[in-house]
Amino acid sequence: MTDEEPPVEIPKPAEPSGVDLARVALRAAKEQARARGDAAQQKRQARRGGGLRSGARADGRDPMAFGSAINRLITERGWETPAAVGGVMGRWPQIVGEDLAKHCEPEKYDEDERVLVVRCDSTAWATNLRLLAPQLVARLNEDLGHGAVKLIKVNGPGGPARRYGPLRAPGSTGPGDTYG
Repeated sequence: MTDEEPPVEIPKPAEPSGVDLARVALRAAKEQARARGDAAQQKRQARRGGGLRSGARADGRDPMAFGSAINRLITERGWETPAAVGGVMGRWPQIVGEDLAKHCEPEKYDEDERVLVVRCDSTAWATNLRLLAPQLVARLNEDLGHGAVKLIKVNGPGGPARRYGPLRAPGSTGPGDTYG
């Protein structure tokens, strides 16, 4: 009797899926673009007589002012609207008025939904801001550009921590009835 083991089948590698094919194609396109750019750079350097030199004329290697570098970065990355909204958050008291700014402050801006979230320190001020929201949206869009803010979501104050204990009624929302 011979102890022959059954032949072991080696699984074939899976065929690349659509996502994998797209990644491969993108990588190949990037490499080709880089090669074309390197070749063009070498041709330009050969025409000018060789390697990198510093000269009297401005070129891309010259230092630039910090403000110019930041503005260029914001433009290249497409951060104009979030940067403008950040400026609004810094100028909140001038935009909404000192009285309202004492009781309400912007928390965050959702760029995709174009919603500005504002938290107020009391439910009365939250109600007041909800009534003023359409005029405030118009004022913000006047300052930032049309359509930068579509909606202002107003949140009331956060209540105390909800405690569970022996004196709690089941199903009660507790302080959530009063705050917010």
